[in-house]
Order: sequence, then C-alpha cells, then structure tokens
Amino acid sequence: MRNSCLILLIIGCLMLSGCSNIKNIQDLTYIVAIGMDYDPEKEEYTAYLQGLNFANVAKQEGSRPTEPIPIFIASAKGETLNLAVSKLYNRTEPPLFFGHVITLLLSQRIVTHRFNEVIEEVGRNRSLRPTLRVMTTEESIQEVLNIKALFNYPAIYTVLYKKGDTELFQDEIKPTTLMDFLRQYNEPMGSAKLPLVKIDKESWQADKSYPVLYFDGLAVFQQQKYTNSLPFEESLFIDWLLEKKVSLTQRAEEAGELAAVVKLASPKMKIKYGKETDAPHFSLEVSAQADLLEKVRNISLETLKKEIEEELKKKLISTYSNGVKNRADVLNIGEKWYRTYPNKYKEVKTTNTFYLEEDSLKEVKVDVQILHFNSYKYD
Repeated sequence: MRNSCLILLIIGCLMLSGCSNIKNIQDLTYIVAIGMDYDPEKEEYTAYLQGLNFANVAKQEGSRPTEPIPIFIASAKGETLNLAVSKLYNRTEPPLFFGHVITLLLSQRIVTHRFNEVIEEVGRNRSLRPTLRVMTTEESIQEVLNIKALFNYPAIYTVLYKKGDTELFQDEIKPTTLMDFLRQYNEPMGSAKLPLVKIDKESWQADKSYPVLYFDGLAVFQQQKYTNSLPFEESLFIDWLLEKKVSLTQRAEEAGELAAVVKLASPKMKIKYGKETDAPHFSLEVSAQADLLEKVRNISLETLKKEIEEELKKKLISTYSNGVKNRADVLNIGEKWYRTYPNKYKEVKTTNTFYLEEDSLKEVKVDVQILHFNSYKYD
C-alpha cells in the first residue's frame, strides 16, 4: 500500500508544470515609455521605445553600481505604430516586454495631425494599461527620453513617471492617465487636457547645466478636437481649481505692492445654472483654505482676505474668458449642464455652435478662509 502511494505521488509530481518557461528579470528588455512622432509630408510615424534592463540590479547584490547606467532608446519608422514597433523585435535581445509601459509621449505633430487615430488605437491595445500616463511635448522626443533625473538617477524618476493619485502637488501640474483622459475626451461637453512636457536647462547646475523635465502647460481638447495650449500659470490655476491634492502659492498685493504670500488649498467650485435657458448660463461660487507663508508688509487680516479673494476672482474670469475665445470649456461648465437639461442639449447639438459666450458667466463669488498664520500675530 505504501509503495502504491509512493508511486502515485511520484507520478503526480512529474505531471505538475514547472517553472521552466519563467524568465529571470535580467532576461527581458522592459519598455517603460513609448514616444510617437509623425511626419505629415511622408505620412509616416516614428516610434520611440525607452527600455530598462535589470541585469545590473540582478548582479549587484544590494550594492549600488559605481558606473552610471545608460538610457536605452530604440526608434523605427512605419505607416502605423504597430508596424514601426515590429521592426524592433528582431533587433532586440533580451526580447521586448511591454507589460510595464508607464508613459505615452506624443509629439505636437501627432496632436495636430493624427490624434484621434492614435488615441483610439492606444485605447484598444490590450498590451497597454488604462492607467498609462499620457502627455505631449513640443520638444524632441529623443531628447526628452534621454533626460535623467537629478543626481544621475535613472529616467524612471523624472516627471514622465510621476504618480498623480496619492502625492500632494505644490505648484505643479498633475499627470493624466489614459483612462481619465478618455473619460473627458469622449464627453459631448467639457474639455480634456494633457500636460505639456518641457526641458528646463537653467534651473539646476552641476559641473555644467543639468537639464530636467517639467510640465509647462496643458493641451486642451474640445469635442474630440485639439483647440489650443495653455501657459503654465493658467494651467496650474485650472488644475488647482478642478483637481484634488493640488496647492497653489498666491501673491497678495496692497496698493500695487507685494504685501503677503499665501498657500491655497482645498478649493471647492459650485456651478449654479440659470433655469429654462437654451444654453448654459451660470454663476460660480468658489471657496478655499489658505495658509499665510510670508507677511511682507503690515496688512490687516480683513484686507489680506479681500485681496486674495479679488485676485482669485480675476483669475477665474480671465481663465473662463480665454477659454471661450478659443472655443474651449476649460472649467467643464457644460459637463453637468447637458445631463441636467438633456432636451436643451439636443437643441444646442443641432446648431453645431459653441455653447458658451462671454456673458454666459453671470456672477462669481469667492470665499477664502485663512486657517494658519505661520507665527504671525493677528487679533
């Protein structure tokens, strides 16, 4: 009986699948970023792959490598993204692995010429995750992907791979995932936005100029069409107003001179629509919390609060007005309106005109509560 059980056990073990097909981490080329460019004259795409290989990690046994690790970038041209990438398979050993792609970087030529085709293809690609970060740039994609993080850290520590869900952003534009972007992009009203990547060669110095990457603005899309790009200050204000976990450093002036510096956080924007209108007519109520960082001049608490509120009101009106001029709903005013008034939305849709005007914004109210004074004394 014991012999029979032993034989059955041995046979069972032989029939179990082993780990012979599992590769070690150093036996694959992990692609972490994909860049895309387009030549409108040749109607040809260029695909860029940024790869990481863990051979150094596997061999160093806990010690940090003394030599800098180069950034590996492959590129190929083709009529489509898949055709371009297919040319790199037979030229890459260890073999390519796309299961950990984090970032998709699109050139401005893609945005203006082939954005719909590209974003649809990316959205249906099973190899790419919906949490993929999507961004665009006017810089050379080859140069952007070759930028390292500070202190010669690998490129994986640059803003291209920055998380946007758990971290607190201070005076920074948040990254956008493919899932969140497509959700806004396919809405009939409201705008979708992608961060713009830029190279800064002046802020940091080592033995020589040390280039770093940062988000310098937002590319705006309205009704599946690119409208314009916003500068950093305006983009940062929109991100602060519409997103969570973004803080904003704000000047407070008195008689045209700097009086104090505050940090603004926890904004809440309420949109109140007018009833029975054939297009969105609305008022805005914005509340926020503030911390006093610096008091440059002797300014009263009442005056400080009033100056901050007035400055936010000016920014809000200016941001809305600039959006209307470019036929873009940068504050997403229409997103809730068309759900609240579906019949009115159908009428607006048939006219094929932009649904916002300068006078659609009727009133703006801003309320700022200063919670912390940073050891400055106020009665």
